[in-house]
Amino acid sequence: MTPLLGFSPDVEPTTPGALMACSALIPDAKGMRSAPSAADAGLSALAAACRGAAVTRNLSGNSRLFAGTASNVYELSGTSWTSQSSGHTLGSDDVWRYVSFGNDALAVCSSVGLIRSTGSSFSAVSGAPSAKVIAVAQGFVMLLNHGTTPDGWKCSGYLDVTTWTPSVSTQSNEGRLIEGQGAITAGLRMGDTVVAYKERGIFVGIYVGGDVVWQWTMPVGDVGCVGVEAVADTPDGHVFVGSDNVYLFDGAKARPVGNQIRQWWIDNSSSQFRYRTKLMWDRDNALVWMFYPGLNSSECDRTLVFHVPSGRWGVSDLTVEAVLNYTSQGITYDTGASLGYTYDSGPAFSYDSPFWLASKSNPAIFSTDHKIKSLTGIPGASSFTTGDYGDETQSTFLGRVNVRWSSVPDSATCQGYIKETSGDVSTAGSSSAFDGSKFPMRQTGRFHSVTVTMSGDGRLSAVDLKLQPAGVR
Repeated sequence: MTPLLGFSPDVEPTTPGALMACSALIPDAKGMRSAPSAADAGLSALAAACRGAAVTRNLSGNSRLFAGTASNVYELSGTSWTSQSSGHTLGSDDVWRYVSFGNDALAVCSSVGLIRSTGSSFSAVSGAPSAKVIAVAQGFVMLLNHGTTPDGWKCSGYLDVTTWTPSVSTQSNEGRLIEGQGAITAGLRMGDTVVAYKERGIFVGIYVGGDVVWQWTMPVGDVGCVGVEAVADTPDGHVFVGSDNVYLFDGAKARPVGNQIRQWWIDNSSSQFRYRTKLMWDRDNALVWMFYPGLNSSECDRTLVFHVPSGRWGVSDLTVEAVLNYTSQGITYDTGASLGYTYDSGPAFSYDSPFWLASKSNPAIFSTDHKIKSLTGIPGASSFTTGDYGDETQSTFLGRVNVRWSSVPDSATCQGYIKETSGDVSTAGSSSAFDGSKFPMRQTGRFHSVTVTMSGDGRLSAVDLKLQPAGVR
């Protein structure tokens, strides 16, 4: 059988194992699998559209979940939201960014100066500016694209988030990254360094102390990141979205990892709103979820999924306001009395809902109803379309399609297609249902492809179209 290469619309259609189209099908370590549905986490809706969310942890390991709107920053308490900072007016593209710093939870955005919470409500940090990007490294809080300096960096005093006046004694300092093109668009910690992205340029900052404090180099000058949320930290490096491809930056070089989907993504995404792309690292499954605005959309309504170890891609379209790795508090019938639940009147959530899983971190989204949905639900319908099998010289008969399953879906059907010339439009051929061992088919043509549609949790690693000669010219 031919191992699957994943979603590869940009490769030559006769490439063995290439999938020309797929829906709700994502990669995994063995091949491809049906994408999970978005399961309700059992929490109240946020008061308005979410403008950034994150989980922070203090030195005792206790977690706090924050979600911001255009006017407030809320904290999850039980299953409802409590406002911990209010009265803000965010710009149309401003996004709240959060970090942990010791026992402090910090939040900032382009139109609100740095705010700090040590256990309850947030308060402004005197002397700290607003910023598009925040990171923590080497005992410093780093702000990028801050105040009125779009190419600027500014760090706090060493181990002191309240100190922002440049001083050799405190090691607070500031500077500008004037090379590259335009403003700083994104930034993220990498080990003991801080990486700052521009549209055309990547900068790496390392702590050197003295009167310099942070020293910056520019190892990459030809590519950069499109937006503040368009970068994710993985064990292999930063995966980030550029204006022309998806890349992985390892601290020294940026290499493309999206060549098999590059042109398809450019043709099917909004060039005007591509900067709103949101990336999320799914550690358990080694996946980067890439939520981006579709061709005629201003909001993130399309999703590509990248498996970092294998390099395979998949598709699982969702419309999202924000993304986060959600750590569930977990409710059981024994502990639900405080929320008014009984054995006879328990909460109406499915068994796959993270509502029941204590302290489990799962990839999650804020959907358009302003509620958290965990990407752990039971898979629904999914499908994939193979590339072309055959050649221009000989007609062949397709008698069966075999799939190597690691988990057989609840049901599956196969629709065949044929064409006589490469590059021509395919026409429908035969179709069949999975009979327990194969898809029986009966069609003749020079080139064959099939679309397999599944229901339930289907997992597969390879596919084989059994062709027999039907005549030569």
